[in-house]
Amino acid sequence: MTNELSERYPCLVACKGDIIEAQKIIIDCYEKGGKLILCGNGGSAADCEHIAGELMKGFLKKRPLSDEEKQKMKKEYPGLSDETLSLLQQGLPAVSLPSMSGFNSAVCNDIGSDLCYAQGVFALGKEIDVLFAISTSGNSVNVCIAAEVAKGKGMKVVSLTGKSGGKLKEISDVSVCVPETETYKIQELHLPVYHYICAAVEKHFFGI
Repeated sequence: MTNELSERYPCLVACKGDIIEAQKIIIDCYEKGGKLILCGNGGSAADCEHIAGELMKGFLKKRPLSDEEKQKMKKEYPGLSDETLSLLQQGLPAVSLPSMSGFNSAVCNDIGSDLCYAQGVFALGKEIDVLFAISTSGNSVNVCIAAEVAKGKGMKVVSLTGKSGGKLKEISDVSVCVPETETYKIQELHLPVYHYICAAVEKHFFGI
């Protein structure tokens, strides 16, 4: 799959090792029963929601529930319809912090905007979880502080940045620094990177 990514986006060949390492960290997190927590600003906030959507339901695959799972749920609550159970899909837990608008506004008002994501990481994060931090500059203050808090909780940090990596690269366990410097060009390369990671994680757990 990395070969296809490299063929379609030759400039990402330089990031291949980091992309594969990011994939491994996320797979390890899910194998241990952890979750992915995502943060970013602006277009990167939208990317957080996009990634969560690919992980929490089928991406390249429908991921139907097994008969065993259906029977277990039906046993717990017989009122569950067969139609509902047939439509539900297997999901991998992913929390997009930018989506928590009420909570984020409360933190901005009561604590300070620089800690809006850090507080979410502190409240939700466990040692087995991974923070997926996205910043085109690598220097977004609220994202960097969130990464520092994640490391303080013993979590792994995977980041997506631009060419320099910024401060975020220094904090992260692995940072995929795509080879562009302009914001929109960085964002254009972030999408195929996280699509590849989501597809690889899905293949590992559900096959394709």
